[in-house]
Amino acid sequence: MSESRDYISYPDEMGTIHIADEVLAVVAASAALEVEGVSSLAANLQSDIAELMGKKVYSKGVRLLVANGQVMVEISILIQYGYVIPDVARKVQEVVMNAVTNTSGMEVSQVNVQVAGISFQKKAKEKHQ
Repeated sequence: MSESRDYISYPDEMGTIHIADEVLAVVAASAALEVEGVSSLAANLQSDIAELMGKKVYSKGVRLLVANGQVMVEISILIQYGYVIPDVARKVQEVVMNAVTNTSGMEVSQVNVQVAGISFQKKAKEKHQ
């Protein structure tokens, strides 16, 4: 059974370059997870179904749309409790835009960040002697 993939294509002086959507989604996800205050990406229905089928999804919570040679990124994150939400979201926009642009050479028109929730870090239990 073959897997169908969507590709972002653009002409180059030596031919055409094709980049799988999944590649740029993984780049965006990795960049977002590097931002201090981001605890994880929020799953969506598509990634939940894929994980139920046993497939590892590295780009859950990321969606790419390409129009007129520009990439639009939609990313859904969970933020750690105690961080300022707008500050973390702006930083995610910045790092995702830079990562996708630097990796693909394509212009990123916008990065839309959805904060899907807050995560609370569990404190380690102290042992009583």
